[in-house]
Order: sequence, then C-alpha cells, then structure tokens
Amino acid sequence: MSSPVQPLAASLVQSVDWLAIAPPTIVAVVGLVVLVADLFVAEHRKALLGWTSVTGLAVATVMLLPLLDGDRSTFCLTGDAAVCSYTADRFTLVIQFLVLGGALLAALLSVTALKDARKALPEGEYWFLLLSSAAGAALLPASRDLATLIVALEVASLPAFALVGLKYGDRKSSEAALKFFLSSVTATAVSLMGISFVYATTGTLYLTQVADRIHNVDGQFHTLAQTGVVLTLVGFAFKTAAVPFHFWVPDTYVGAPLPIAAYLSVIGKAVGFSGLILLTVVALPSYADVWGPALAALAALTMTVGNAGALRQQATRAYSAVRLLAWSSVGQAGYLLVPIAAAAYSGNAEKSIGSTVAYALMYGAVNLGAFAVAALVGRTKVLNRVADYRGLYASSPVSALLLAFFLLCLAGLPPGIIGLFAKVTVFSAAVDAGLGWLAVVMAVNVVIALFYYLQWTALLFRAPEGEPEKHRVPGPVTAAIALTGVLGVALSGAPQLVLRFTDTGLF
Repeated sequence: MSSPVQPLAASLVQSVDWLAIAPPTIVAVVGLVVLVADLFVAEHRKALLGWTSVTGLAVATVMLLPLLDGDRSTFCLTGDAAVCSYTADRFTLVIQFLVLGGALLAALLSVTALKDARKALPEGEYWFLLLSSAAGAALLPASRDLATLIVALEVASLPAFALVGLKYGDRKSSEAALKFFLSSVTATAVSLMGISFVYATTGTLYLTQVADRIHNVDGQFHTLAQTGVVLTLVGFAFKTAAVPFHFWVPDTYVGAPLPIAAYLSVIGKAVGFSGLILLTVVALPSYADVWGPALAALAALTMTVGNAGALRQQATRAYSAVRLLAWSSVGQAGYLLVPIAAAAYSGNAEKSIGSTVAYALMYGAVNLGAFAVAALVGRTKVLNRVADYRGLYASSPVSALLLAFFLLCLAGLPPGIIGLFAKVTVFSAAVDAGLGWLAVVMAVNVVIALFYYLQWTALLFRAPEGEPEKHRVPGPVTAAIALTGVLGVALSGAPQLVLRFTDTGLF
C-alpha cells in the first residue's frame, strides 16, 4: 500500500527558489520581527522599530538586483515546469521596485509622522501593518495564478484599512477607514465571484492555462465565462480607483495619516494596475473584445471626473491640498488605464503595457515627492490647505522649487520632461491602437489639469501673507524629498531610460 502513496506525495512537493521570492519574504519577516520586538522595546526606544522597518524595505529593494540576470519561476507544477504560481520576470521586478521603493519613501515620512503624533499612533502596530501591506503588494505582480493573485491583493489591502483608521479618537480617520473597507470588501466579493465563474468554465487557476482554455469553452458555458470576465474586471476597477468606483478616495486620503495617503496613492495603484494587466493581457487575451472597450470607457470617464474634481477644490478649504492630490490621483489613474485598453486593439500589446509601466514609474516618483512636501507643510499647517502654500519659496526655497517641479511633472510641462515624455508615450499607445477618440479625450484632460497644477505652482512664489514661517525639515523627510527629487530630475535629464520598461517580458 505504501508504494502508490509515495509517488503521489512526491508529486506534490514543489521546489522553492528562495532568491526569487526574497524581496516580499524579507519584508514579511521584518514585519513579524517588528511586531514581536514591540512587546519588549521600551517606549522611549520605539523609534528603533521604524528604522528597522526602513532598513528591511531597503534590503528588500536591493535584493531585486540579483534577479536582473534572467526570468526565474518557482512553485511550478511538477508535471509542467512552465506553469508556475510565482514568476520574477522583467514586469515583476519593475513593479516590485515601484512598490518597495514607494513603501520605503512612505516609511521615511512615517518616522517623522509617528514622532509628531505623540502616541496618537501605536508604533508597533503601524510598522507591522505597513510592512504586511508592502509584502502583499510586492507579491502580487509575481502572481501567476488566480488564487495567489487574490491572496496577494488582500494581504496588501487588509492592513491598509487598519492603517487608515489607526488614529486614536479621530472621527475622520474612522470614517475614512469604513468607506475604504466597505468599497474594498465589495470589490473583493465581486472579484471572487468572477474568478469562481472563470474557474468553473476552465477548470484551472493558472493564468496561462486560463488563456489557453477560456476561448474553447463549451457554448452552454460561454455566458458564464463572459460574466466571470466582467465581474473580475469590475472588482479590480475598485482597486484602481477608476470611476465610478472612486468615491472612497478623497475622504480616505484626508482621514489617513499623510504617509499612508501617499502610500495608497502610489502602491495601491501599482497593486490594482498590475493585477488588471495580469488578468487582461495574460489570462484573458481572447476576451479583448470585452475588456478593451470597457477599459477605454473607464479611462475616459476616470480622467475626466478626476480632473473635474481637482478643478473644483477651493484653496481655502480645510485639507484642500490633500483633496487636490487625491482627485489628481484619480485623473492620473485614467491615463494609466489608456495603454491597458490600447493593448486590446494593438498588434503589440507588450509595448502598450510597457507604456503603463513607464508612466507608473514617473507618477510614483513625483507624486510621492509632492506628498513628501505636503507632509512637511502639514507639520506647521494642520489644515493643509492649498492657500497655506502661498509664499513657500520665501520660507523654504528648496522645498518650493521641488514641489513646483513635481507639479509640473504631473502636468507634463518643462522642466518636468519625464512627465511630458510619459504622457506622450501613453498618448502614442492610444493613437497606435486606433483609439483616436481616447487620445483626444486625454489631450483635453491634460489641458484641464494644467489649470490647477499651474495655479498651485504660481502660489508657491507669491508674496507670503505676513512673516514667512520657517519650516524645519526633519532628516527622514529631507531624505524622502531628496530621493524623489533626484529621481525626477535624473529621469527628466535622461527620459530615454523609461523606454527600457516598454519591454515587460510578459509575453
């Protein structure tokens, strides 16, 4: 009786490539270390937890370098080594760099934010939740089966709910967390139902096998498969903050600690868009006639509503600076959707997806930089209104110049060459795919966005009302602003570097 059992057991054993999974694993392990250490570290030494977290994220980011020499896969089927659950290819590494680098910058901002909070934020829980979310976000782009994809998505999302509502006794924080939680849970439920339909019709969870089988589904299951595709895409549209699933964004960004708002604006989008890319172009290319038009319509609607919302923000309204960045991030999500939609019509889907990845890198660097300056100003101006930035150049010239540069990058104007370059890349992806109408909508929205970006930029250099207030810049915030500034300026000086990311290695 033992002989048949042993081969069966052996067939279930999968080899593990520890180097391939090192980046998310390191982040997860450091998160557990911080959680346990919090029980033994004295109150006056809690800052060590923050610097341990920063170090862990930095090490995880560096561990991407040994993976550049070629694609690596692990957790593969023993009978078919080409079908795996985890793949570290070029696409994975670029998104993991964006996620881990963004989490590192958010962690630097958090070190100062926790110190300023004066025990209003529990440090041990904060760092554990941030690292847990970052580990899930780093796992998602490497996921190559639907189960791992959903698990990674939830590991990235669930700690984020708690981070948004972590402020003790803050009604805005609690309300923001509730809205974020309800919208995200709804998205997950819809996605799971869609995935269950896809599994029922294909009999597999692996993305490449889904792609092979779903277009050969029996006629009686064709409607079920289509429904599964639509529901799965709707669920991920919530995660990307695409209109009309964006309603949680402004209040969540205002209620969350500012470093977490910065984290959600970049890492949250990276998670949603990488999942959407894997589902559409890897798992469901044969349903391009379903998701292509849907994503094109979502892109047009999202960029228009996002920019209109940013345009309506009043400079004297409380938290208007954060709200403007929140609505701006919705508009930017629309631009990021354009190349994914174009992949359905393009003869070169890989190039189209590369445009989204390149734009995401630009957006991640400059948007985190803008939030870093907002965190600096928010230390003395608690309401963080756009009007509070008037005369910032007189009190903090370097910060004002860098914020102006970040805003011009987001607008796509010189000297923010990288912003202009990224927008042209996305625009050309739409034109090359024959989506001329979408390119026109994008052009109109870029013009609309110029108004509020330039209005905020001009305010930085106007004469201040009263004596200019000096802003003391803490070391971690200085490091975050400097890193994003150096990255933005370097890419603006050599924008051709972004072209290297148009070859994603997904195909």
